Amino acid sequence: MKRLFSLLLMMLLVITMTACTTQPIAKQEPTPAQDSQTDAGTGTGQQTTGLPMLSPDNPVTISVWITTNFSAPAADNKLTKLLKDKLGVTLSYEIITPDNADQKIGVMLAGGEYPDLLGTTDLNIRFITGGALIPLDDYLTEDKADLLFEHVRPYWNRLATDAGDGVRRIYILPNYNRYYGEITGGTHYGASGFWIQKHVLEDAGYPDLDNMTLERYFQLIEDYMKKYPTIDGQPTIGFEILNCPGREWGLTNPPQYLAGAPNNGGVIVDENNVASIFADKDIAKRYYKFLNQMNARGLIDRESFTQTLDQYLAKLATGRVLGMYDQRWGFGNAHDSLVSQGRDERTWVSTMPVYEGKEPYYADRDVMNINQGFGVSVSCKQPDIAISFLNTMLSEEWQKILSWGIEGEDYHVDANGRFYRTPEQREQQKDLVWKSRNKLEALLDQLPKHQGTFSDGNAYSPGDQPEEFFETLREYDKNFLKAYGKKTWRDFLNQPPENPIYYPCWNIHLPDGSEAQMANQQLTDLSLQYLPRAILADPSEFDAIWEEYVNAIKKINIKAYEDAINAGIQERIANWGGGR
Repeated sequence: MKRLFSLLLMMLLVITMTACTTQPIAKQEPTPAQDSQTDAGTGTGQQTTGLPMLSPDNPVTISVWITTNFSAPAADNKLTKLLKDKLGVTLSYEIITPDNADQKIGVMLAGGEYPDLLGTTDLNIRFITGGALIPLDDYLTEDKADLLFEHVRPYWNRLATDAGDGVRRIYILPNYNRYYGEITGGTHYGASGFWIQKHVLEDAGYPDLDNMTLERYFQLIEDYMKKYPTIDGQPTIGFEILNCPGREWGLTNPPQYLAGAPNNGGVIVDENNVASIFADKDIAKRYYKFLNQMNARGLIDRESFTQTLDQYLAKLATGRVLGMYDQRWGFGNAHDSLVSQGRDERTWVSTMPVYEGKEPYYADRDVMNINQGFGVSVSCKQPDIAISFLNTMLSEEWQKILSWGIEGEDYHVDANGRFYRTPEQREQQKDLVWKSRNKLEALLDQLPKHQGTFSDGNAYSPGDQPEEFFETLREYDKNFLKAYGKKTWRDFLNQPPENPIYYPCWNIHLPDGSEAQMANQQLTDLSLQYLPRAILADPSEFDAIWEEYVNAIKKINIKAYEDAINAGIQERIANWGGGR
C-alpha cells in the first residue's frame, strides 16, 4: 500500500507540474511583490501584472511555429542563452518559409496538434477559422497582460476577427506597424518598387530617376547588359520575376502601381470607394505585353517562372540580377548576403515607373498587420505561460535587447542617453554568421514590436535612429546617396498620403470555401497559368494568349469576389474607428 501510495503521489506531482510543453515547470502564481517588475539592464524585466512570472527557477520549453524568411538561431546564440538564464525559457523552433506555409497549415489543421505559439502570415486566417487558436480577449486586460493590452487597445475593433461563430475576438497579436511615440527613420523602408542595381545607375552617371517609365527603366538595364554581359564570370540577368505560391503578387501586382494606384491587392478602388479587379483590364495587358517584348530582347530571366523562393533569393544573392519588382522586406536575405560580402554596389534602389499622366503611389503609410503575428494554440497546456512570455518580450527592456542587442556589447549610450554603435559593432551586424549567433531574427519577425520610439526617445531599431543609420553605411552607399542628394533610401519614394480607413484591401478576409475565396483563388491560378505563357511567347502570339486569358477570367464568379471586397470596405468604414 505504501508503494502504491508513493506511486500515486508521484503521478499526481507529474500532472500538476505539466507546463506548456515537454519540459515540466510548476505553475507559479504572481505575488503582489512581483507585479510590474522591471530590472533594467539585466534581461529580467517583466511587466506582467496578472500572469505567472517567468523564472529560471521554473524552466519551461515553449514550442514556436514561425512563418518567416529568417533562419532559426545558431545553437550557441547568446540571446537564446539569455532567455534561459534570466527567464527560464527555452524556445523550440519550427521555421516555415512563406512558399511552404499553405501546405504545412493544411497538414497541421488535419492533424489537430499544434506547437504552443503559432507565428503566421496567413491572410486566409485558417488557424483561426480552423479552431487552432484560442481567443485572447480574457488575457488582454490591464490587470493581466498589460503591455499586450496596450498594444491592441486602440485598435481593438480593427484586430477582432469572427472565427465563424458570429463573435469578434482577438486571436493574433499584430507583429508590425503598431507605433509608439514619434515615428522616426523609415530608413529601411519596405515599400514596393521596380528595384535596380546601384552599379547600373552609377555606371550610367546617376541619371535622374524622376518621371520614371518602364521604357527608361528597362533601357538602363539593357544598356548595362550590353556593356557587362557577365558579372563575376556568370551571365548577367536583366529582370527577375517572382511568382511562387504565396508570393505570386510579384507577378500580379505591378499594373496597379503603373496606373498610379496603391497596393490594394487584386483590386483598384475608385474615388467612390468601389473596388474592381484589374487583371483583365488594359493597364494589365499593357504591362505584360511590354514584358513580352522585353523577353524577346533577352532581358527577362526565363527561369523566373519555374524557380522557388529560395532559388529566387539565391539568384539575387549572386549580385548578377540588375532589376526586379518586389517589396524590400521580400528580398532582405539576398540584400544582407551581398552586404556581408562587401558588395554594396550590387544591391538595389527603388524606382517608381508609371504610365503617362499618372503620379507614383508606391509608398503608402505603414499599415498595421492584421491576423499576422503570434497566436496561442489550443494545444498549449498553459496558455498563461505563453502569454506571459509574449507580454514580457514587449517590455522596453526586451525590445531593446531584441532590436539593439546587449548594451556595452552591441551598442553604447552617450552622455545624452542616445544609443549608438562603434564602427566595429556596425560592421558585425552585416555578418550573417554573427547575426545567427547574436540575434533572434526569426522570433522577432513575428513578435509584437514597440516600433516608433521608446520612452527615453531612442528609436526602436538602429535603422530608425537617423544619425545611426547613416553611420551604418559603407562609403559606397554614403557616396551613392550624396550623388542623388538623398539622406535615406526612403527618399527615393513618393511621400505617402494618409491611408483611406479601409486600406488595404488585400487583408480583407474571404471566408475559406466561400464563392469569393474560390473566385480569388481561381483568378490567382489563372494568372500563374497564363501570364508566364504570355510573357515568354513569341510577340506575334501574345494577343491570342491574352484573349484566351481574359475569356477564362470571364468564366469565374468575379462578382462574388468584388462584392466581398466591397462589403469589407464598407464594414471597415463603418467599424474601424474604435478601440477599448
